[in-house]
Amino acid sequence: MSDPKKELLDILLAKSIKTGHFILASGKESDLYCDCRVTTLDAKGANLIGQVGWQLVQDEILPKYPEAVAIGGMTMGADPISLAVGMYSAQSERPLKVFTVRKEAKDHGRGKRIEGNFESGQQIIVVDDVITTGGSTIKAIDAIEAEGGKVVAALVLVDREEGGREAIEGRGVPVYPLFTRKSIFGDK
Repeated sequence: MSDPKKELLDILLAKSIKTGHFILASGKESDLYCDCRVTTLDAKGANLIGQVGWQLVQDEILPKYPEAVAIGGMTMGADPISLAVGMYSAQSERPLKVFTVRKEAKDHGRGKRIEGNFESGQQIIVVDDVITTGGSTIKAIDAIEAEGGKVVAALVLVDREEGGREAIEGRGVPVYPLFTRKSIFGDK
């Protein structure tokens, strides 16, 4: 019998996770680089993310936050993850609504910063592909809260375990990673 989480990890290791010497977007140096888009935009990878992510939502998030009705985060990293989990949730009696947060509000049309299936007052699961400092996840939380959403949890594909989880949880939002640096590499 196959293990979807193991299959997903194998794809991440083959396509997205690299070790060496890297300068991150934050300017920090690291021995670990995660380009999760190569996995999240892969048909098999996205399917596994939906399956494993929806299982985590059902097992760990919804029991604590049963009123959570929507899932989304900062474009572009969160988009394929949110949609994949949302698609798997369609098999349930109460599928999650999916949305995306723009980096900035549109300067035309309705001028929206949040697009898709989002309404003020909803309880939200925010999504990110990788957390390092937590900065992009916190920006998404700020945008969601500014539009009246209540972020109850953060679903993350990879937590690099470099302080981001603590920063997000310092905002009162518990983090639920599919993978952590430790779960990927052990105690290295």
